[in-house]
Amino acid sequence: MTRNDYRPSVPEDWFVDPVRLGMPGLRPATVDDDNPLAWQTDSLCAQTDPEAFFPEKGGSTRDAKRICSGCSVRAQCLQYALENDERFGIWGGLSERERRKLRRGRIA
Repeated sequence: MTRNDYRPSVPEDWFVDPVRLGMPGLRPATVDDDNPLAWQTDSLCAQTDPEAFFPEKGGSTRDAKRICSGCSVRAQCLQYALENDERFGIWGGLSERERRKLRRGRIA
């Protein structure tokens, strides 16, 4: 195998260029608003350390929840997590356990 034959196993579209996304709340015209995930460009978590939103088991969720409390797309984020059964991390200001309780409340 030559160096030019190497094909990475990572998909080409895995990286979202933050310059292309722009500043939170100021979505550029190049971002497709018909995309159901366009809300993510306005999320505060996209501008912070992702490890805060995926703490170790038993770790604190306080910092992530504080960031979520001021986020303009918190409702869309929570809706996405509920619709996609996200099992890890803080989404829409709620932990996995809190989302599970919320789902049970909706079903009951």
